[in-house]
Amino acid sequence: MNVQNGDAYVFLNKNLTNLKILHAEFGGLVIYNLKLERGTIQLPEMDKEDMSGSLTVAWSELVLMVQGLSLSQCTRQTRWSPRKK
Repeated sequence: MNVQNGDAYVFLNKNLTNLKILHAEFGGLVIYNLKLERGTIQLPEMDKEDMSGSLTVAWSELVLMVQGLSLSQCTRQTRWSPRKK
């Protein structure tokens, strides 16, 4: 991962009530901060054997998490996507 290539780093506190995103914009780095007054951030299902503390999600999935939507209950419609190299 490299923030200079468009990747974003997301940091969560233990209670899942505070989320920070480090993201590169034109001219520099930006930190977004979300502090929930009520509720928690819903994380996607993780493999119980790989609890390394890191998780890779698509930007669209991150947006859903920030908006308070459960990824397990959302369905994605079929769309074209470029092949990954």
